[in-house]
Amino acid sequence: MEELEKEFNYYLEHQDELVEKYNGKFIVIKDCDVIGAFDSELEAVEKTAEQHELGTFLVQKCEPGTESHTETYHSRVMFV
Repeated sequence: MEELEKEFNYYLEHQDELVEKYNGKFIVIKDCDVIGAFDSELEAVEKTAEQHELGTFLVQKCEPGTESHTETYHSRVMFV
């Protein structure tokens, strides 16, 4: 999960500028770069997972303040 922590820290450090550009969207961050912006979290995960392995990107709701901060990391491991 160290990689996703790096992505979350990128979001925190750039939150103001990201909100200016993507306010209200669910943004996908990988390698400290925004690679997508979507209207829903589900859409963000599904569309991004078509090209990137689950667990290698962070989906974050882009809003001002701390209420939207997430620290949920999704693993590529599924439990049945």
